[in-house]
Amino acid sequence: MVFGKKSDPVPATGGSVFGSTTFAWDDQFKQPAPGVYNVLWKAPRQIRLNDNIVVREDEIAVFYRDGKALTYFDQPNRYALTDFNAPVVGKLLKFFTGVTQWAEVYYVPKRYLDGKFGSTQPYQFTDPTFGIVNLRVFGEYRWKISSPELFINQFVGTFGADTSDDVEGRVKEQVVILVYNALGKMKQQGLKVTDLAANLTNIEQEVLAAGPDHLGQFGIEVNKISGLTISLPDEVQKAIDTRSEMQVLGVNYMQYQTGKAIDDAAKNPSGGAGVTAGLGAGLGVGYAIGGQMAQGMGQNVMNRSCPSCGSLVPATVKFCPNCGASMPAPEGPPAPAGSGKFCPNCGSPITAGAKFCNNCGSKL
Repeated sequence: MVFGKKSDPVPATGGSVFGSTTFAWDDQFKQPAPGVYNVLWKAPRQIRLNDNIVVREDEIAVFYRDGKALTYFDQPNRYALTDFNAPVVGKLLKFFTGVTQWAEVYYVPKRYLDGKFGSTQPYQFTDPTFGIVNLRVFGEYRWKISSPELFINQFVGTFGADTSDDVEGRVKEQVVILVYNALGKMKQQGLKVTDLAANLTNIEQEVLAAGPDHLGQFGIEVNKISGLTISLPDEVQKAIDTRSEMQVLGVNYMQYQTGKAIDDAAKNPSGGAGVTAGLGAGLGVGYAIGGQMAQGMGQNVMNRSCPSCGSLVPATVKFCPNCGASMPAPEGPPAPAGSGKFCPNCGSPITAGAKFCNNCGSKL
């Protein structure tokens, strides 16, 4: 049996010659809602002698039997199984030799389709700093059916897909697998968790580059990945945010945590004397920590008071450069030199304007 062509318009489904039926992918099945397009539609019954198939401009009709696609029609027209003298469609001839020899027909679209993907299971990313981190990925993709025969063989024959939801679920899974593969490849090249945000575009390009080899076997192609988002566990995201703030401030972790504690104490709504005492202590300690942070950023900040004269002096001096009094043992890194001059007694750098050496206490 072969397919002839008739150009006269026909309804989506309806009667034809010899009691046969005409089938078409009606708009209510193709686009059930604005902006929503179905990927797959199966004719409501098998096709047999004298039936008619209508194929429109933006669709393909695939004939399927015994677990595989036989052939497909992608040119718009009406195809009727009535004319034995028309050119033979070889793959179909042996099946349509009687009214009981039927085949199924699936309709698929030619157009590109938009979809969204998201991981159901996390990807375990091994990071040198944070260890094993569970990542979840989300994004959007654009795809189409590149080989109708392969598509039907895989999704209908192998996966048993029967609806658009079945197909889209499988396609999303394959896109997520591609993203995971891209992450694994880039991790081998040195990618870290802290680098993910800056490499989202590179990951998208890696997915598109691997797409033809991976998705071609399913008869589909993906030509766009966009809006890729990689979600980190809350504790890892907080740690990354903390590290970024420390780098901006130029402080170590202990200094950062102390500063946060002071800030939290200042916000603590205590009453009465507690407010005054808390603020006094907070301001004093905060001033010292602020000096340490500033030193970390290369600033020479006076953050200690001389017990004798009350002058503000560098944090690490042993003697007050103003009155020569002995200072308590300093903490933190040495203060940078101030004047470029040195003590004639001990050779230590002298702070600008000092009257006494801040290392040995000698009068200058």
